Amino acid sequence: MTLAVLYSRASVGIQAPLVTVETHISGGLPGFTIVGLPETAVKESKDRVRSALLNSKFEFPTSRITVNLAPADLPKEGGRFDLPIAIGILAASRQIPIKSLKDYEFAGELALSGELRSIYGTLPLALGTRKAKRALILPSINAGDAALPGDNTVYAANHLLEVYAHLTKQKPLIPFCSQKTLDINEIKPSDLDLCDVKGQPHAKRALEIAAAGGHSLLMVGPPGTGKTMLAMRLPSIMPSLSNEEALEVAAIHSLVAHKQSPLIWGQRPFRAPHHTASAVALVGGGSHPRPGEISLAHHGVLFLDELPEFERQVLEVLREPLESGSILISRAARQAEFPARFQLIAAMNPCPCGYLGDPRGKCQCTLEQVKRYRARISGPLLDRIDMHIEVPAIPSDLLISANILNEETSADVRERVNQAVLKQRSRFNKLNSKLSNREAQKTCALDESSQFLLNQAMEKLGLSARSYHRVLRVARTIADLAESEHLTTEFIMEALSFRRIDRVN
Repeated sequence: MTLAVLYSRASVGIQAPLVTVETHISGGLPGFTIVGLPETAVKESKDRVRSALLNSKFEFPTSRITVNLAPADLPKEGGRFDLPIAIGILAASRQIPIKSLKDYEFAGELALSGELRSIYGTLPLALGTRKAKRALILPSINAGDAALPGDNTVYAANHLLEVYAHLTKQKPLIPFCSQKTLDINEIKPSDLDLCDVKGQPHAKRALEIAAAGGHSLLMVGPPGTGKTMLAMRLPSIMPSLSNEEALEVAAIHSLVAHKQSPLIWGQRPFRAPHHTASAVALVGGGSHPRPGEISLAHHGVLFLDELPEFERQVLEVLREPLESGSILISRAARQAEFPARFQLIAAMNPCPCGYLGDPRGKCQCTLEQVKRYRARISGPLLDRIDMHIEVPAIPSDLLISANILNEETSADVRERVNQAVLKQRSRFNKLNSKLSNREAQKTCALDESSQFLLNQAMEKLGLSARSYHRVLRVARTIADLAESEHLTTEFIMEALSFRRIDRVN
């Protein structure tokens, strides 16, 4: 009777809790049992592991085999436990030295031939392994993502026989070196540039403020005025991700893809779901919770075009993550929390036909239709959006002009944004949009004239207490861009100019 113990990891949200794989071979009638709350894919490991061992010319024990995946109350899913179970059987049957297992963690799905297939959630698993100071053995296709931290040891294998040869020291595997572990400053900037957008100085100014302070933005205007072009160019003027933020982004994306594209490593995510997307698609979910669009936009931009066309209940699920920066998905058997610190950028038409206020009289919408259209966006959600601006039609003479030399490039704007972000980090190590009310009051002290102006605006625009603090945060960002420590009436007035469609309740 022999007991072998080795380690793997489960997947719970963005976490990868440790799973101890205990394999016991004992006397009695031949049998193969897996315990420890395994789900269907894990239960099916028995057949995959048996065939993989036999086809790899290993001896499969004709005894009673019991595999325990501890802790027993943690659900286990997917094929990631195939490799550790197979190695456990080989160790318990004395085909691999048991003492060779203590410094490793294993993960990988097995083909019937013994080849290793890719798994989901590689980077959270690798981060957990790094923290435990163990080396990780996994399929070659996942090795690039697993090696992204740069200071962990990863061994890539294509077949069960390669893992066997490594553990028995017949042919040790070479530690994998990732080609994507780059300095974040070496990441190539986006090809989309702000100078591509002609005119719209007010909208560009709002976009700069949004990038500098992490503020949410709603753009209202007729079709073809550049709302989508502006939104798509926001990542090009945002500050670069830190290495830690880039790892967080990559960890979330590894939960929905077997292998991360090297093209998106270090880039701020830009997610633009269609307006037919469901609430589950937006926030995440499923029987095995997966991240939704708001989590895939973590540290990046979530762009919602044609905002009123989204279902009302879909938009309402944005309210909590906009405030908290995370989303908790609860199911009967489990809970999973995903980060969701995204920057919301939305666009909408001013009316159902889109041409309200057009001087050519193209709009035929009634006042009641316009009200009903705008009412699709609830007051509480609108209240949580920092800035609302109008994006008017572009004059035809500007549109046909080929001269864009006078337009600022993204690099020019990003330089100012970076300076403003540094000022914010020096205060509370966070962007102005994330300041608490107490922090906002401390860093946004107003003189008597500015306070009077803001009080008047609260009465006339019907601003809520939440909107009041959002105006303060936007004004603080404007002051940071102007390299000013004090909030003046000029900054307050500009911040108020970005609250054009506030409702009076």
